[in-house]
Amino acid sequence: MNAALLLEASPRFGRSQSRAAAEQVICRLKAREPVLRVLRRDLAAAPPPLIDEAFTEAMYVPPATQDEGQRRALAQSEVLIGELEQTSGLVISTPMNNFTVPAVLKAWIDQVLRLERTFSSTPAGKVGLLADRPTYVVVATGGFVTGEHARQPDFLTPYLEAVLATLGIRTVQFLYLERIPRGTAWSAGEDAQVQSWLDRHLPR
Repeated sequence: MNAALLLEASPRFGRSQSRAAAEQVICRLKAREPVLRVLRRDLAAAPPPLIDEAFTEAMYVPPATQDEGQRRALAQSEVLIGELEQTSGLVISTPMNNFTVPAVLKAWIDQVLRLERTFSSTPAGKVGLLADRPTYVVVATGGFVTGEHARQPDFLTPYLEAVLATLGIRTVQFLYLERIPRGTAWSAGEDAQVQSWLDRHLPR
């Protein structure tokens, strides 16, 4: 891994547990590879545009025949896809909103998941056109979604696994910060949980 893309989706900024844990992941990656370059994309601070009619029509036009308006409609999509293409690792930091991904992360997905640009449709199913890369997803939840204490649905995990696989990204690990009290500071217990996860998935 020579470069990693960090996507952040929490609107809580300085009080976000998912952001804090993702920084720990980045620190461990840099400890393993000191020359690692980190590209940051804060989806909450600068949400990607929602796809519209112009985008939807332009995405089906071959690049060689697109006019200026169609290229303009896809310009932000090309920027976001370019960030994936120039990095070899991915870290996603996100809360779970209403059992699934936040709107800003869904907007990013809609911009980068493009037919014949990042995936192809074949008789056997969709085939990703991007290279696989180590991917780490940090998820903060207000309730339990894993193990014997799980009491709420989790549509985020299978959805992200399917989306990333469609892009061609299949090497994915999830770190869950569950039942996080709202507005609390980063605790010693949470730090120990994150360090234990890092030691298992990113040993020094």
